[in-house]
Amino acid sequence: MSFAKRYLAILIVTCLSFSGFSIYAQQDTAYKKKVLEAAEIKLLMSYYEQDGDNAAVTGGIGTEELQDYTPTMVISIPLTADDVLTVDAGLSAYTSASSSNVNPFNMSGASGDDDDDDDDDDDDDDKKDGAAVVPTGSPWVASSGASKEDVLGTVTVDYAHHSDDRNFIWNANAAFAKEYDYMSFGFGGGITKLFNERNTEVGLKAQVYLDQWERIYPTELHEYLKYGDNFQNNGYFQDVNVRDESGAISTLYNPTDFRAHDNNNRNSYSASLFFSQILTKRMQIAVFGDIVYQHGLLSTPFHRVYFADKKNYYIGKPYGIPDYETRDNDVVFQLADDIERLPSSRWKYPVGMRFNYYISEVFKLRTYYRYYADNWGLNGHTVQIEVPVGLGLSYAIIPMYRYYNQNAVDYFDGFEEHLSSQEYYTSDYDLSGFHSHMIGLGFRYKDIFSKFRVWRVGFKQIDLRYNYYSRSTGLDAHIISMGAGFAMLPKKK
Repeated sequence: MSFAKRYLAILIVTCLSFSGFSIYAQQDTAYKKKVLEAAEIKLLMSYYEQDGDNAAVTGGIGTEELQDYTPTMVISIPLTADDVLTVDAGLSAYTSASSSNVNPFNMSGASGDDDDDDDDDDDDDDKKDGAAVVPTGSPWVASSGASKEDVLGTVTVDYAHHSDDRNFIWNANAAFAKEYDYMSFGFGGGITKLFNERNTEVGLKAQVYLDQWERIYPTELHEYLKYGDNFQNNGYFQDVNVRDESGAISTLYNPTDFRAHDNNNRNSYSASLFFSQILTKRMQIAVFGDIVYQHGLLSTPFHRVYFADKKNYYIGKPYGIPDYETRDNDVVFQLADDIERLPSSRWKYPVGMRFNYYISEVFKLRTYYRYYADNWGLNGHTVQIEVPVGLGLSYAIIPMYRYYNQNAVDYFDGFEEHLSSQEYYTSDYDLSGFHSHMIGLGFRYKDIFSKFRVWRVGFKQIDLRYNYYSRSTGLDAHIISMGAGFAMLPKKK
């Protein structure tokens, strides 16, 4: 699956934040309040699972079943009274039925010992169909290929400096992420200025990501790229029958629209402006805007596309062809006409606002709105509301709801709806028109005075959340997240 798509769980799970523990520390002959009194640790964990019927790897149909675990640790260390170093490190381990179908076949074919990274070595079910082996596969069934699972590792290091009066902050950061087919390096920084007795805040940030793909193509197109027009007599396809729409054996499959990408880089540049104002003792508003430019390989190399004006060809058992677009098919797989093609540049223009209102000691209101637009034709609206309910000083429950709506990008069509004459095309339903709903409930406990402590490590806060996500394309997801915060406390006298 695509690098961006990996992060639906991360994008829709609310970030958990924890309050610090502050005391005064001596500096020279005067006392100065530290930005962060002592080191703090945040442990975050989320579990995400989804299912749907529109996998991009198999051209817009097929299982989207996925499970993802994301353990993360965030450590903040005070270097001086004014400076804080934060290290954010985490993993994202996923198992994906759709990604497994980069190579959907249940056996390796003749190229089992070749260098295809996604060859499947399970030959236990070898059968014969005349003189040819009969591998089977289906967009609705997970393969056991190498792309079925992966682990993403990420680390971000941020350094922040606060002025003596704490009204000016600058920071710089660097980030690195790596998974099987994708590597990302990022760096950036920002400034924040507080005015009007800290009732007004203005911030400016900039970020650069320099990413690189490992270009992995669907098995059938990988073999065509390697052997050319004679690929059906070599590699994977040697002694494997290809069938046409009627189920008859055919040698006419020839994906001449496919060509390899000549670029494996994806660079992203972003600038963000933020303004926050406390209007009254109970009311706060914030507005923000971003501008993002991306350049390079913006499509995913292993997303298949099928053309309406091309004949269909299959590998597998022909009796499954009439049921190909349904979950009843578990024995035949349609060979790709090409892969997803998208422009090499993209501008994004999200803007939004937050409005928070303190209703009472029990009820708070938090609202959020975001409008997104880009030059691919996509427009989206997000509305979110949370109503934290305080149960004393230490406990709170947090119900929430989010609604999202978007139209399709200019280059989207579903399974077998594109034409081979088009320049750009995708059947990734993340780029389709849809609306979605997410409802959730959270629980928070704060140990204000760190009564629970082990040695000098004091417990600060724990958050537990459950969210259910559903969108109109048929995709449903469940997200469970947990966060716990700890702080290094002074020695007891």
